[in-house]
Amino acid sequence: MYDYDVIVVGGSNAGGFAAAAAAERGKKVLVIDKTSTVEHLYRHWLGGVNTKAQQKAGVKIDKNDLAQYLTTFTQDNVDQKLIWVWINNSGEAMDWLEDKILKPKGDHLYSETDAHYETLINKAFPTEHHVTADDKSDDKGYGNYILEYAHDKGADFKYNTKLEHLIVNRENKVIGIEVKDTKTNEIYKIMANDGVILCTGGYGANKALLQKWNPTILKKCCYTQSPRDDGSGIEAAMEIGAVRDDESASIIFNRGVVPVGTNSKDTYIIDWKNHQYNLGSFMFLKVNLNGERFFNESVPYQFDMNSLMHQPGNMEVLIWNEDTMNHLKDFHTLGCSRVGWPGNKEISERKIQNEEKVKEGLVQKADSIEELADKLHLPKEKLVETVKRYNELAHKGVDEDFGKEKSRLLPVDGAPYYGAWFSGVLLATLDGLRINDHMQVLNENNDPIEGLYAAGNCSGGFFWGSYEDRVPGLTCSHAQTFGRLAGKYIG
Repeated sequence: MYDYDVIVVGGSNAGGFAAAAAAERGKKVLVIDKTSTVEHLYRHWLGGVNTKAQQKAGVKIDKNDLAQYLTTFTQDNVDQKLIWVWINNSGEAMDWLEDKILKPKGDHLYSETDAHYETLINKAFPTEHHVTADDKSDDKGYGNYILEYAHDKGADFKYNTKLEHLIVNRENKVIGIEVKDTKTNEIYKIMANDGVILCTGGYGANKALLQKWNPTILKKCCYTQSPRDDGSGIEAAMEIGAVRDDESASIIFNRGVVPVGTNSKDTYIIDWKNHQYNLGSFMFLKVNLNGERFFNESVPYQFDMNSLMHQPGNMEVLIWNEDTMNHLKDFHTLGCSRVGWPGNKEISERKIQNEEKVKEGLVQKADSIEELADKLHLPKEKLVETVKRYNELAHKGVDEDFGKEKSRLLPVDGAPYYGAWFSGVLLATLDGLRINDHMQVLNENNDPIEGLYAAGNCSGGFFWGSYEDRVPGLTCSHAQTFGRLAGKYIG
C-alpha cells in the first residue's frame, strides 16, 4: 500500500473538483499546492449547458449548435470528443456544485439569460452562471466550500508543496510524485496506488516557455495575472513521455491599460495586481499609434488583441467621450465586462472609476481632440480626421469602412474627451497535455500513460488560438468539469 490512492497536484478549480469527486468514491486523496492558499483562485464566472438553473430560468442551449460553433471557432484544431465531453457533462458538474456545495451554505446558481449578439462574429450562447445568495451579488468565496467538502470526505491537503517530478515504475505507470517543501526546500516522495491528477495550470508566468511555445503572447500582452503558472506540471509529464498540443491557445483580455508611451517589447509584468480597465472591452473607437482606425472594434476580446500584431508598437488607443459613458449598456457586453450585476460596475461606478484612472494618469482627458492627441502622443491631424470620419459613419448609422453594427457605432462628439493606451492581459495559456475523453494523459502514440490524468489549463485538445469569450464561463467550466471527471475516472 502506498501513502494515498490519488494525488491531485494543484488545488484550484480543476483540482478542487477532482479531489471532491475522488473522495466521494472513497479514495484516499491528497491535494498538494505550491502556494499557501487557493481560496481566492476559484473563478466566479461559471459556464454550463442545460443545467437545473438554466432550466429554471427558461434557458435552453442547442448542444449541436454549440458543438459546431466551438469546432468552427477552433478550425477543428481540437479533439471533437473533448468538446462533446464538456457539453454533455458540464450540466452535471454545475448541478453537483449547486446541490452538494452551494445550497447547504445558503447559495445557489444564477443563470445569466442574456447572450445578445447581432453579427456572426459575435455569435453568443447563454452559458454563464453566478454563485449567489440574493441574486444581487456574487459569493466569491465559494471555493472554500469545495475545499471544506473534499476535506470532510477525507481528502488531505498539503500547501507550500511543489511538484518536482513524477515517479514511474518499470512499466512507466505513474505511482507517485517527488515534491519540494517551498519553505524548507526539503525534497521527498509521496506514493499513490491509483495515480496522479495534474491540475497545475498553464505556463504564462514562465517567459522561457512562452518564447518556446507561444511567443506572440509577449507581443500581445503587457501583463499576466497568473503568476503561479510556471508550466511545471506540463514539463513533469513530458519528462515521462507525455505530449502536448502542437499549437498554442490562450485567454487574453483586451483591457490591459498602460501608461502612454509604453514599449510593449520591454513590458511583461507578472503579478497578482489587477491591471484591467474593463472599458477596454467595449466597442469604442479604437485607433493605432498612427491615429488611424484599423478594424471593426465589435469582435471577441482576443480578436482585438490579435489585430495588434499588425499595428505599430502592438498597441491600440481607445477614444471616447462623456456621452459614450451614458450608453455603456447599449453595447450589450457579456461576462465580466457586462454593466451591472451579474457583470461588473454600474455606469455611475464606472464614471467614478474613469476619473480615478484620469488622476492615475492612465486615462487622458481633454477639451478637444487636438488636445487629446497631444496627451496620447498621436498625430494630431490624423486623429482629428479619424474621429471626424467615425462620427460621420455613426450619424449615418452605417459603418461603411469596417461593418460595425449600428447599435455599437456611437459618435465621439462633444467634450470632455477621453483616451487611453491598451495592451492585452493574459489570464492563462490554454494549450497543454494531450488527453483522451477519460482525462488520461497521452504519449506520442496516443496511448494513455497509466496512472496519469490532467484537467484544467495544463490539459490540451480543447482550445486553439483564441478563447471563445462569447461562451461565457467556458474556461472555468472546462477546468471544473474535466477535474470532476478525472476524479471519477482515476483508478
